[in-house]
Amino acid sequence: MTTAQQPENKVQQARTVAELVDSIQALTTEIQELYCLDEIPWVLGVSWGKDSSTVLQLVWNAIATLPPEKRTKTVYVITTDTQVENPVVSAWVRKSLQNLKVAAKKQGMPIDPHLLQPVIEDTFWVNLIGKGYPAPRNQFRWCTPRLKINPANQFIREIVRANGETILVLGTRKAESSKRAATMKKHQVDRVRDRLSPNASLPNSLIYTPIEDWSNNDVWIYLNQWDNPWEQSNKELFAMYRGATADNECPLVVDTSTPSCGDSRFGCWVCTLVNKDKSMEAMIQNDEEKEWMQPLLDIRNELDIKDDREKRDFRRIWGDVQLFERNKDGKHSVEPIPGPYTKYWREYWLRRLLEAQTQTRRTAPENMRDITLITLEEMSEIRRIWLEEKHEFDDSLPRIYQEVTGEEFQDPRPGADYSLLGRDEWAVLEEICADDSMHLELMAKLLDTERQFRKMSRRVGIYDTLEKCFATSSRSKDEAVKNAHLKRDLKTAAEEGDIEKVKQLTLADFATPDTQAMSNDKPLRVYAPDAQVEAANLTKSDAQTKTWGNMKFKK
Repeated sequence: MTTAQQPENKVQQARTVAELVDSIQALTTEIQELYCLDEIPWVLGVSWGKDSSTVLQLVWNAIATLPPEKRTKTVYVITTDTQVENPVVSAWVRKSLQNLKVAAKKQGMPIDPHLLQPVIEDTFWVNLIGKGYPAPRNQFRWCTPRLKINPANQFIREIVRANGETILVLGTRKAESSKRAATMKKHQVDRVRDRLSPNASLPNSLIYTPIEDWSNNDVWIYLNQWDNPWEQSNKELFAMYRGATADNECPLVVDTSTPSCGDSRFGCWVCTLVNKDKSMEAMIQNDEEKEWMQPLLDIRNELDIKDDREKRDFRRIWGDVQLFERNKDGKHSVEPIPGPYTKYWREYWLRRLLEAQTQTRRTAPENMRDITLITLEEMSEIRRIWLEEKHEFDDSLPRIYQEVTGEEFQDPRPGADYSLLGRDEWAVLEEICADDSMHLELMAKLLDTERQFRKMSRRVGIYDTLEKCFATSSRSKDEAVKNAHLKRDLKTAAEEGDIEKVKQLTLADFATPDTQAMSNDKPLRVYAPDAQVEAANLTKSDAQTKTWGNMKFKK
C-alpha cells in the first residue's frame, strides 16, 4: 500500500463544501454514464490509502444507485501485496479486501476483488538475499517493477486478452506533486474524453482518473462525511494516517479552511528510496503497542547506508569487472562498479531477518503474532540460487534457519536436500585454499559445475561452462581490476586508431614467461578468457588460445 500526502497544489483554488457536493453529484452521473456506455470491463487499482479508497467508494456508490439489471459489467478491484508492506498497513489491506468481498456478495454488486503478489523469482528478499541485489536506490530502482508494476500489468493483460480492452480506474491526483501534475497534463493531449486517457504502457487500455482535480482536503471531507458502503469505518483509515504523523496531529477536516492530515507515507518497510521511514517511526513513537516493529525499522536503517561498497563484490552479477568514471569532492577516478552483496553479507541479512521475525512473533500483539517477514517458498528459492547459481554447496541456509529459529528447515522443493557435495567438502576446500577467497570460489565453481553436468546424459557445453568459471573467478581483485583497466585502455586506443599504444599495452601486459621464451616462429599460447585473445593476436598472427577443450583433445 503506497499513499502519499504531499503539499497542496498552490495553484489550485480551494472550493467550498457546497461546491464539493455539486462536484460529487456530477461525478456520480459521469461514472454511471461511462459504466453503462459499453461492455468494457473496469480494473480499479487500490492501495487502500485515502485516494484509492475515495475512488472505490465513489464508483461503488455510483453503481449501487443503478437498477440491478444495469449492473452487468464486472469491476475488478486489484491490490498488489509486495510482501514487504508495513505490517500494520498490510493487516488493514487484508481486512479491507475481506470486507469488500463480503459486502459485494451481500449487496449484489459486480465487484470482484483480487490480491496480487509478485512471482517468487521477483520478491524483494529473493533478489536481495538470494541474488545479492543491493538495497534499492534511485539509480538502481529494481524493486518497483518487480514488486508492484509487473503483477498489476500481468493481471490487466489477462483481462485485455479475454475481453479485447479494459479501462483502468485510478486515484491519481494533480495535487499529489508537481511531477504528477506535469505527467497527467502531458497525457491530456490524447484524451478520449474528460478524465479518460490512453495507457502509454499497456495497449488496448484506457486510464480513468475521476478525482484528478481534487485537493487533499476534498478527499478527507468526502471520506469523513460519506459513509463507507462496504461497512468499514473510514475513521480507522484516518486514525492510521494520524498515527503515522510525527506530531500525532491530524485535525478533523470540517471545511476547506482546515488543513488536512499531516505528511504521511505508507509503503514497503524496507524502502531505501526515501531518507527515512517517517510513518513507521511515527507509529512506534506514538503508540506503545507498535514498539514491536522496532526490529524492522532497525533492519531498514541498516540497509540504508550511503556507501555499501565493503559489503559488495568488486564484479557485476555476471562476473565481469565494469568501470565507471567517478568525480567525488573534485577528485576524478576510474573505479569498478560494485556488484551484488558478498556471500557473508547475504547470509548476514538472512540471519537478521529471521531474528527480527522470531522476535516480533514473541512481542507483537495477539492479532499480529503470525507475522511472516520471509516465506518458506522465498527461502527455498534463495537456497536454490545459492546452491545452483552461486555454487555455494556448503548449503548454509538450513543451518542459519535452525540456529535462529530452533526449528529444522523443511524445504518444499522436491529433491532439494539431495546433494553430492556439502558442508564437509566445503570445509576441506576452505582449509586447502587458506585465506585465498578467489581460489576457494574458483574451486567451488569447478567442482559444482562438474557435479551439475554429472547428472546429464550428454555433457554438451561443460567446457564452455568451465571456461566461464575461470573467466570470472581465476583472478584476484587487483588482477581483475587491472585487467579491466587494460581492456578499457585498449578499447580507447583502438577507437582512436593508436596502433602503437595498442601494441605497447599488449606486449607490456600480456607477456608471460612462456611467450617471452618463444621464438618468432612459435605460436603464442596465452590463457585468455576475454579480450586477451584479441590483444594477443595483435602480436602473433597464428595465435592459439589454450582452452579446456583443446587441452583435453589436442588433435
